[in-house]
Parts: sequence; structure tokens; C-alpha cells
Amino acid sequence: MGIDLNLAEWSIFFFRTLHIVTAIAWIGASFYFVWLDMNLRPISGEKLGKGLQGELWAIHGGGIYEVQKYDLAPPKMPSTLHWFKWEAYTTWLSGTALLILLYYGRAQTYLIDEQSLVQDPSIAIASSIGFIALSLLGYEILVRLEKLAKSWLAGLVFLWISAICWLSFHLFSLKAAPIHVGAAIATIMAANVFLGIIPGQKALVRAIESGRELDPGPALAARKRSLHNNYLTLPVVLCMLSNHSMFIYSHSWAWLVLIFLMLNASYLRHFFNLRHQGISRPSILIISSALFVVIATVGDRLASSSLDAGNEISSNLLSDQEMMLLVQQHCGNCHANKPSFPGYAVAPGGIVLDSLQALDGYRAATLSSLKSGYMPLGNMQSLTDMQRNEMIYYLQQ
Repeated sequence: MGIDLNLAEWSIFFFRTLHIVTAIAWIGASFYFVWLDMNLRPISGEKLGKGLQGELWAIHGGGIYEVQKYDLAPPKMPSTLHWFKWEAYTTWLSGTALLILLYYGRAQTYLIDEQSLVQDPSIAIASSIGFIALSLLGYEILVRLEKLAKSWLAGLVFLWISAICWLSFHLFSLKAAPIHVGAAIATIMAANVFLGIIPGQKALVRAIESGRELDPGPALAARKRSLHNNYLTLPVVLCMLSNHSMFIYSHSWAWLVLIFLMLNASYLRHFFNLRHQGISRPSILIISSALFVVIATVGDRLASSSLDAGNEISSNLLSDQEMMLLVQQHCGNCHANKPSFPGYAVAPGGIVLDSLQALDGYRAATLSSLKSGYMPLGNMQSLTDMQRNEMIYYLQQ
């Protein structure tokens, strides 16, 4: 008896799990080391004159730890020096595998839609690769312009990320756009490790081992990129999570809403980084919470105005039987106990629309999907505008 293994779905499950686990490790390391660096306290007493920059004492897991940081080099290099890089690399590699499996492998369904500038699946895949490469190139140009480092760099990086966010929502489908913004930021963060942090640390170690005069430049550049990653962490997580909340991205102003959500997330991160240095500003928490409410309120209004402008609602009320017939024809190939759509072993999101009760349970999600034009995916069964409007009117009653 043969084994019917759904290789595509198991591969997606494997890489998604790997991606989440390694991302937790990477984010945890980033948060911990920034916390550690900002909590160092001045050296005093008998430790003065030993080249130490600061120290920290902590208790965890039933033990007390003493951590010390040298200005540049210790008197003698240890036999074992721990590096932190594969958390970043594996997160990026597993995320890339997911992008290929989900969005490149199903480009016609996930990567493009009726509103995307690119309509050909092959061109969309090439555009995706080019988009991520362009995002990284722009950031690298900015971060390597040393004259911008002190006063203009943060603002220019924000403007660049805003530009790629706008571009993503025009190039790709509404579902693929936030993922591409997240992929672009994650690529920037992984490149910070690969192109800046690790080379800077290796240069420092080589100089120490060779006995050469130590140049603090590479170490400072590595620290700058590490801090960038710390502030980009919450925005990239937000981008990945927003893909599961269609009300955020299923309208024409979604790119602007996402920009302000990311900016607010970085602002919230600033509260914790200040707190690590002994500076408590609860006002940041209050302002950030208020901004979130404002963004959510304005975002919903923009979504409503966009949907009302793009969808003329029909006044023809379908019967229950007519509605379920349209659901079976245009939604049932995916949202069924046994989907017939290629590549799906189970219904996406576990949403099975096989009865009026099930349709009522997923009414809000179905209505949003129809209004935005996001569903049916790729409109393979050619749902007409009249039929879409009639379904919308039915669900609004």
C-alpha cells in the first residue's frame, strides 16, 4: 500500500516551524544583547585599569551571573568565543524557502491579483526578487554614507522603508504586499549581520590576535547595525502578522496604514531601549497606545471609503439556495473538507464554507474578502461583478 504524502504542505509546515523557532532565537538574542549593552554599569574598585567598559550582575534560573564588557580587547583571548549569526541566517533562509513555496509556487493565486501592477506570474516572481534586492541596495547605500550617520540616517531609512512599502502594494497582490515589506526588512536585517556585524567582529578578533593597533571603527559600525536591527524587529514581526489580518491590507490605503503601524512599533521599542539605560518614559507607552487607536480608527475609515468607492452594492437579495450555489461554485474548490484546488490538502485557515451556518460564522471575513476583491483567489471560476455585489448584499443583511 503506497503512502500519499502531500510533500508541498509538509514542506511548508516544516519551513514555517523552522522559521518561527529561529526567529524567536534571533529576536531573543537581539533583545538580550541590546538590553545587556545598555544596562552595563561603570567599573569601580579593584577592576579599574583592566580595560573594562562596564559590568552587569543578573540572576536567572537559580544562579547569579557576572557579565563584563571590555572596551575593545581582553588581556588574553579565551579559548572559546561564542558567535551569534546562524540564528539570523537560518531565519532568513527558512523565510526565503516559505516565500518560494507559497508565493512563487502559487504565483497566479498569491502573488498577483486584479489590482497589482504586475499581472504575469513569471514577471511577478522576477519583480519580487528584484524588489527585495533593490530594498537591500538602497539601505546599504544609506548606511555606508558616513556623513549621514549622526543626524539624517534614521529619517532616511524610514523614508526608504516607506517607499518600498508603497511600491510593494502597487507591484503585488494585497496579500503578498505586506509579506514582501517584511521580507525586504528581514533581508536588510540579515544583511546587517552578514555584511556589517560579523565582518566587524572578525576584524576586531584578527587585530587582537595579530597584536596590531586596534581600530574601534568596525566594532562601532557593527554596534550601529545591531541597534538598527533592534528597532526593525517589531516592524518586521508586524508585517508578517498583518498577513493574517485582511482588514489591515485589503484596501487601497493599506500601504499608508502599514507605514504608520511600523513607525509606531519602532517608537514603542524606543521605550524599552531607554528603560534599559535607566530612563523611564511611560509617556511613550501612552502615546504609542493612543497612536494605535488613531491608526486603527483612521485605517478602518479609509478601508470603508475605499470599499464603498470600489464596490457598487446590488439591491438584489439572493435566496439562501442561490447564495450557497455561488459559494460552492466560487469558494468550494478551496474552502471545503476536501479541497479540489491544486496544492491544498485542507481548507485555507481551516475555513470550510459548506453550510449556511458556516457561512454565517465566517460572515465578517467573507464579506471583507469579497469587498476587497481578494477572494476568490485568482477568480479562477470567473465570479462576475454582479454576482460579487449580490453576495455582498446578501451578507450585509
